[in-house]
Amino acid sequence: MAIEQAREHLKKFNYEDKIIEFSENTATVELAAIAVGCEPKQIAKTMSFDVNGKTILVLLAGDAKVDNSKYKQTFGAKAKMLGFDEVETRVGHRVGGVCPFGIKENIDVYLDSSLKRFDYVYPAAGNANSAVKLTLAELETCSGYKTWVDVSKIRE
Repeated sequence: MAIEQAREHLKKFNYEDKIIEFSENTATVELAAIAVGCEPKQIAKTMSFDVNGKTILVLLAGDAKVDNSKYKQTFGAKAKMLGFDEVETRVGHRVGGVCPFGIKENIDVYLDSSLKRFDYVYPAAGNANSAVKLTLAELETCSGYKTWVDVSKIRE
């Protein structure tokens, strides 16, 4: 089960107790924000992309969307999100629970600058009924991120 993979990963950093499990579905930014009790922009959504055959994850603020020109400039390729059916196979978590915790090997994780506005963010924890409350420093520590990027624009 993907939440157990995420829990085992977070345990390495003593963050497993930060996982919040909900009885309701938190698969979208809006649903997660209601369940957590925060603003939607504080939800750290994890987006899965294919870059020339390699899987990457980018965590963005809930009110951000990918800016195609910034993405192409950063990654040297057009933004190509993984298809719904590809996500679990390539990442290890289903859509709605994708996070950088307990994922398959050789996946590069990037943190988008849109997250830098917050003291705490709430990424999923492996399934569509979970979240993890983390500071940016904690997210850096446990996400295995490669670098910070600026590939987004804030939705108005």
